[in-house]
Amino acid sequence: MIPHLPIGETVSDFIDWLLDTVPWLFDAISNVMQVLVDGLTDLLVSPAPIVWIVVFTVVALVLRGPWLALYTLVAFLLVVSLELWVETMQTLALVLVAAVIAAAIGVPVGILAARRRAVSVVVRPVLDFMQTTPVFVYLIPAVFFFGVGVVPGVVATILFAIPPGVRLTELGIRQVDREVVEAAQAFGARPGQILREVQLPLALPSIMAGVNQVIMLALSMVVTAGLLGAAGLGAVVVRAVTQLDIASGVEGGLAVVLLAIFLDRLTGAFGQQTAVSRLLRARGRRASSAGPAEPASRQDENAPAGAPASA
Repeated sequence: MIPHLPIGETVSDFIDWLLDTVPWLFDAISNVMQVLVDGLTDLLVSPAPIVWIVVFTVVALVLRGPWLALYTLVAFLLVVSLELWVETMQTLALVLVAAVIAAAIGVPVGILAARRRAVSVVVRPVLDFMQTTPVFVYLIPAVFFFGVGVVPGVVATILFAIPPGVRLTELGIRQVDREVVEAAQAFGARPGQILREVQLPLALPSIMAGVNQVIMLALSMVVTAGLLGAAGLGAVVVRAVTQLDIASGVEGGLAVVLLAIFLDRLTGAFGQQTAVSRLLRARGRRASSAGPAEPASRQDENAPAGAPASA
């Protein structure tokens, strides 16, 4: 007979111990998250919608070109016509706060895992556990620690979105050509310089792909966050499901899709722009190091008497 292991009771006791021991920590996290989300939401909602539509369209035009700019203009005008502008901006604020924090955690951990084998061995099963855990399981500790509202939604979104940032950052740094790193070491570069000036620039496309996936996973948690009382499009979809309102559910889901396509194309374009600009800078450095070619007339003047003129 296999004895029962009280894993659930142990975790429950540990959570109760944390709530009794460091309640100030969870209050501080809750206050910071609330201020960040509310501040960004006010920034996005306060101006007239046309202001941010123009800004988003110009950014899309600069980073990707006229097709994404046209899509951005039409998509956000459609959101306004659906009367979901405020909810869309609330969702955008939640996604941006969660994605920035998740990337700020995931990218450094990925760098450390790429440079330290022991860290990679420890982090890998943790990431496997986080990626295979069902989405709704993230809601349990979030509700216990932070109650209901926007804060537990942001916390659950951060935890859910961290793994791709870690994995793709580690992958990008490990795929940097070993000969390039050895060449930098031969020139006397320190490990910190190699990381900043060689590995990170060459791994930037992979890192940006990780940031893109962090944003997409954060956006996929919108409806789940709506179950916890977070405002935005998730709340619209949850309300439509509970009230069997097909029209509201379709409109809320369409707004989520439009926002997701915009963020996906924009972050993908940013990664392409950084890769192209890095390539152009490298070509410029090679051209400057080669120096200007000596004119043919100067070569002819320096040639000894009787030597044939260069073609």
